Amino acid sequence: MIRLIATDLDGTLLQNGSQSLSAETLQLIQRIQEAGILVVAASGRQYPNLRRLFSDASAQMAFICENGALVRYQGEDILKEALPARLCGELIEDIMNREGCEVLISGADTSYLMPKSASYVDRMQNIVKNDIAIIQSPTDIQEDIIKISVYEDSGILEHSASYFVPKWQDRVACTVSGYGWLDFVGKGVNKGRALAALMERLRILPDEAMAFGDNYNDLEMLSTVTYGFVMENAAQDIQSRFPLHTRLVEDVLLEVLNGQFPAP
Repeated sequence: MIRLIATDLDGTLLQNGSQSLSAETLQLIQRIQEAGILVVAASGRQYPNLRRLFSDASAQMAFICENGALVRYQGEDILKEALPARLCGELIEDIMNREGCEVLISGADTSYLMPKSASYVDRMQNIVKNDIAIIQSPTDIQEDIIKISVYEDSGILEHSASYFVPKWQDRVACTVSGYGWLDFVGKGVNKGRALAALMERLRILPDEAMAFGDNYNDLEMLSTVTYGFVMENAAQDIQSRFPLHTRLVEDVLLEVLNGQFPAP
C-alpha cells in the first residue's frame, strides 16, 4: 500500500514552465490526502513558495525544500543542513565575479539576492514568486545559509556549469536543477537523504512510497523509494536509469486512487 508520494515541481508536476498548479491538480492532491497518503513536495524552491503553490492542500503536506537542505513537516524542521560561513563567502564572490551569472542565497524562509540586473529581481519576485530580500553583502544575512545557487539566463549547462562544477565539487554538492540553475548544498545533502530522514521519522518503508522527478537533482530521491517515476520529458540519460516512466504525475495519482497501482 502506498503511504507517501513525493514529487519534484519544475519539469515534473509543473510542466512547460508553468508557475502554478491547476485547480484540477490541487483537487486530485486533496483526494490523495483524503485517502490517507502523505504528499511531499520535493524541490529546489524555498518553503514559503511551496506553501503558496499548494494552497489549502499544504497544511497536510511535508516539504523537502532547497534540494534537500530543509525538511519541514507540521511546523517542525526535521532536517536542516547549513553551509559553512567561510565557504559561503568564497562561493558567493566567485558567482558575483562570473559574467552573466546571478546569485541566490537561501535561508530557511528567505531568498537573498545581490542582483546585477532588474530583470533578475523581477523574475524571482514576480515569476518564481519567492520571498526575497536584496542585500549588499553576505554579512547582511542573520541566519544560516542552507543553499547557494547560480542562475544563468542563457543556460547553465551550455555555459558556466563547466566552470563552477570542477572548481567546487570537492567542497560542496553541485547539482543542475533546471535550464538556468546550478545549486550548491553541503556534501551529501540531496533530496534522497532528506526523503529518507522523513520516511524514517514516519516509519514509512521504501515499498510504501513513490516519487516523481525529471532532473539530476532528483536521482537520489528516485532511488530512495521502490516506485521511482521519471518523466518522459527527462533527458535520456535519466530515463535509462529507472524503469518507471510517465507523461504526467496526475496519471499515476489516479491509478493509485483507483487501486490500479501497485498492481494487485
